[in-house]
Amino acid sequence: MTSDELAGEGEVDGAELILSLPEDVLGLISAHLRPRDLLALSAASRSLRNAVSTADKAWLAQCRRLLPTASHLLAWRAALAHSSLAVCRFLHSAAPLLGLWAHQNPELGNLVLALPGFLSLVAVRSIPQELSPRLLWAPVFELLADHRGHPAFLFLHGAAHDSLFPGLLSSSLHPLANTLFLEAHTSTSTSHFSRLAFADRRRLLNALVAASRLTLPPDVATAPLFARSDADLPLLAARREAMLRLHSQSGGGMVRRAEIEALLIGARKTAALPADTAGDKMRLRRSFSAVAGFVRNSLRQMVTRSASANSRAEYAHPKHLPLDEFLRTGESVGLSLRGAQMRLSIYRNWPSMHDNRFVLYKLTTQAPMPGREYAGLWGGTFGWPPGRPEDERKPGKALFFLLLSYEEDSEGKLQLIATKVLEGTHYVVHPNGSSMFIVRVGEPSTETFPWQTDEESRAVEIKRSFAGEGIATGYGFRYPGSKPGSLFVLQDGRLAFVWRENKAVLTLQRLDLEDMIRRGERVPSLPPIPNFAYLTKSYSNVFAVAPGSTSFPASPR
Repeated sequence: MTSDELAGEGEVDGAELILSLPEDVLGLISAHLRPRDLLALSAASRSLRNAVSTADKAWLAQCRRLLPTASHLLAWRAALAHSSLAVCRFLHSAAPLLGLWAHQNPELGNLVLALPGFLSLVAVRSIPQELSPRLLWAPVFELLADHRGHPAFLFLHGAAHDSLFPGLLSSSLHPLANTLFLEAHTSTSTSHFSRLAFADRRRLLNALVAASRLTLPPDVATAPLFARSDADLPLLAARREAMLRLHSQSGGGMVRRAEIEALLIGARKTAALPADTAGDKMRLRRSFSAVAGFVRNSLRQMVTRSASANSRAEYAHPKHLPLDEFLRTGESVGLSLRGAQMRLSIYRNWPSMHDNRFVLYKLTTQAPMPGREYAGLWGGTFGWPPGRPEDERKPGKALFFLLLSYEEDSEGKLQLIATKVLEGTHYVVHPNGSSMFIVRVGEPSTETFPWQTDEESRAVEIKRSFAGEGIATGYGFRYPGSKPGSLFVLQDGRLAFVWRENKAVLTLQRLDLEDMIRRGERVPSLPPIPNFAYLTKSYSNVFAVAPGSTSFPASPR
């Protein structure tokens, strides 16, 4: 048919050509597209929107790219009325939250991994520990998908194993979120919590978890949080339905304002000082307050005199929003999780973290590529022969987790930086986020490896080596120094950094943290607020539990 004949028949709509394709063909084409491409296609016309939204096989192809396990995908679709679009929506929406998160405190390490559950995102903390065949972990929070696939329902973990604390995920989840804030929201406002003073934020969060606590039925409390095998899928599906009912019955964790105000007043009375010591401490506090007030007022007067009229108006208003004013913005208040993108100051792949915000920070995990083969998460121990995380014959060695990343120095030369993210000692040796070693990728080492055989009495073969510096005693705990050393790449893929002076060695192997957690052992969590973000400066293992104190079923190896 010629172009003139086509014109006589009327213009051919490109949408009609697409709509005429069989659904199986659309599914094959979709496998080579991104979700945003399908959404852009659906926005071209009303007919395409209807066709794309109902083309289940097209969205099923997208799901297979994001969730390769076929058995899990079928179970997820069954839980969402066999809607591949809803499953794809959840996978795409929750993707920014997957990965490693951290906080500065405690200094031994506060490493949280967010991994897929069952139509949910489960955040668990790796517990600092010695070398063990099983990794210890504790749950932090869960995000469950609603019936349309939106990650909407929040559950905080903490305290007893059968307790959960419901809330909501803020609708303003940023697709490039690098911070996760635990906040409170009222029934009409979600944006003023950050304006509260730190003490008010802490008091309000503690009151909310006290008022919104849910007790799980025994079968739900003992069910797994994520699939360790296909046999767990029916248990997970039943657990999800039960948790959705609990969330609905609790009103999404929303608490009446009057109840929260009563809890806040009660907490204030409980925190009052005893009568026999209150007088002396109060007089001392008033003396400090008087001095602080004099200095503050003097500074304010000096700043105000030199400021413009607009600046004077700004200084006249209080810095923080009063708590009672925040509560008056709604009839009820509840917990919420907000994912935001912030401009962070990052030094050697470790963000500068606030100690007065209930927030987790995203850690950038570089993917290995040619020329940068060693990027990623590694774990190991000090000493030779080296220990392995699954080796039961090497007890007592502290397990270190290091995040290896590449970065160019001021001269444009490529460096490999090993950042400590977890330390399994009883008392911290190096600050959280320290650079355990830095090597220059373009500078081979001239040193020889000090040992001839490994733990299996096999000859050690060195494939590559790099010159660099390793962490050493410096100007106090917070400011460590460095001493020369070399990084050796062994024949089995392990890495070994050797300090030149004392021949101390740190041996590492690449880790699959998600697999280790699935095969690991769950232990009890801290109370829900410090379990999310532990803000108190600490140099010991605050997450440690006594052996045998857990009542959770062990995961299969």
